[in-house]
Amino acid sequence: MKKILILIFITGELAFAQLFPQEYKTDIQNLSKISRSVPTGNSILDIIFVEDTIWIGTSRGLNKSTDNGNSWTSFYRHPDFGEESITSLGFSEGVIWAGTGHSVERDGQNLPEGSGLRYSTNYGLTWHKVSQPLDNENDTTVIYGVNTLRALPITTTINNINYDIGFTPGSVWISTFAGGLRRTTDRGETWQRVVIPPDYLNEINPDSAYSFSLQPVKGRFGNENNLNHRVFSVAGAGDTTIYVGTAGGINRGTINSITGNISWKKFNRLNSDEPVSGNFVTAIGYNSGSNSVWAATWRAEGQTEFNAISASFDRGETWRIFLEDEKAHNFAFRNFSDQTYTYTDVIIPTDRGVFRSSNLGSSWFSPIEVRDFSNSLTIIDPVYYSAGHNNSGNLDYFWLGSGGEGLVRLQESGGMWNGEWKILLASEPLPSVSETYAFPNPFSPNLGYTRIKFRLGTQSAVTIRLFDFGMNLVRTLLQNAPRDGNQDHFEFWDGRDEQGKIVPNGVYFYRIDAGSSDTFYGKILVVR
Repeated sequence: MKKILILIFITGELAFAQLFPQEYKTDIQNLSKISRSVPTGNSILDIIFVEDTIWIGTSRGLNKSTDNGNSWTSFYRHPDFGEESITSLGFSEGVIWAGTGHSVERDGQNLPEGSGLRYSTNYGLTWHKVSQPLDNENDTTVIYGVNTLRALPITTTINNINYDIGFTPGSVWISTFAGGLRRTTDRGETWQRVVIPPDYLNEINPDSAYSFSLQPVKGRFGNENNLNHRVFSVAGAGDTTIYVGTAGGINRGTINSITGNISWKKFNRLNSDEPVSGNFVTAIGYNSGSNSVWAATWRAEGQTEFNAISASFDRGETWRIFLEDEKAHNFAFRNFSDQTYTYTDVIIPTDRGVFRSSNLGSSWFSPIEVRDFSNSLTIIDPVYYSAGHNNSGNLDYFWLGSGGEGLVRLQESGGMWNGEWKILLASEPLPSVSETYAFPNPFSPNLGYTRIKFRLGTQSAVTIRLFDFGMNLVRTLLQNAPRDGNQDHFEFWDGRDEQGKIVPNGVYFYRIDAGSSDTFYGKILVVR
């Protein structure tokens, strides 16, 4: 879910890096204070709803709101969370779960490191820590039905991170890439390594004999190199079905309700007449309203694979392809019924915007513009990692988690994607009127934008000009544009001059003229 995924193959070994989404370096003051008007992070990796509470996982920690986003409780720098990023969220049987992690540098690479999970049984009043599941060096076998199979022990938290959380009654499932698929039935006191098919088998069952190893990469432990043992996504579907997305396809597990043993069937690009688009499955969503499975199916290694969304309405036996060339990150659903029929909206955040269908994929629509007129904020970068929906006071609200520009809320009215937009962007408060600063700062035009934040005392016509170190005019961002007083405003600069060329590295100054008498200045450092 919610993720930037990069595969790096090195001499037969696979190193996997999740580069945490770019976070605006806001230097927010008083982050340790719990109550806030906006969430702490601007990269929103996951969104879930629990009754009347919205929970969001960000690269600056966990946040929740009980009043539809008007105020927030932050767990960033909470004793049980520290400064960890939230990599996954889930709720089941009265328990809220959050996976945590961070990036570390090893040999010049930024690699993901899992720091475990946190769970709460009282809606966040108290939290319990669960360590990242690890094996001992001598944990070299695993039981699967009548089989004792060789299994590569995972003894490090590097590349071992909780990308997704799924649930079936009494069980919590996590996808951890290097650590594979794991299950706990005692809230993380113990973890079971779950066996799924190797690359060369499409089905396995616990009553048949096998000789493969549970092993995601070849190395000193052995020569097997199973893409299907590199697990990224998981979703429960009812009492006895679990879907697991890997770098080798989608696996449907059928759980024996008496013994707990699991039979598996794998679906990939080559083993079906109506297959998925690609074998690298970064996200899976199960919609109980239409009994359908939706998957972000990216290209892995096969020449016929391509990026798209794959959906199945028959438990994975056949797949329909939507939004070809799009890289999806997550799924959200809106189900509503009248006396005769249940309707479903599917909402899919991707690298190139958010897509929504009210007819199970026959047609798709994206917002024309996401603009918050209350503070002049606009979403510029189309990358979205998460989405959600709730109904409050007979009003429909749609929530979008951007890749670095904050949390978006739409109070919808008058048709699809119409209504009032609100953008919740974390930034340092301005101490007074006629104050300004830019963030991120320094910034790279190759990675995004910098935003100029300012506050006016009264309604004014605003002009913003940018100058180089020699005070030569570089660009005019605004020219006599009306802006309200006594509220924050934001304008963005993409690091380009009037001719559309990216400016050289260096120090740049901006001047804000508000009306005929109010002028204030700021400085921006450009580093490409």
